[in-house]
Amino acid sequence: MSTPINVQIINGPDGTPAFVVIPYADYVRNHPQDDLVPNEVVGYMIKEDMTPIGAWRKHLGLSQSEVAERIGISQPAYAQQEQAARPRKATREKIANALGIAPALLDI
Repeated sequence: MSTPINVQIINGPDGTPAFVVIPYADYVRNHPQDDLVPNEVVGYMIKEDMTPIGAWRKHLGLSQSEVAERIGISQPAYAQQEQAARPRKATREKIANALGIAPALLDI
């Protein structure tokens, strides 16, 4: 991890350092973007009351049939898994793989 050169230190009320601000480009360079959930996915979950699996599928522009085919199951079977409040870990991993995302992104 590279050390940022351009930092700003913000002191707390007692005068001791409390926060460090670094340029956004330095932050992105040192923190992979593949662990972030897009705002659109969160919006589907909140506004449309979708599960994380359904929200990711919609965000990626896939149909239930397409994801089911990638997993090797029927569309109705996939629809059941998509609606489950907390699918099994193995199921989440298969679906994440079919969606092309990290399994942890479905664990929100």
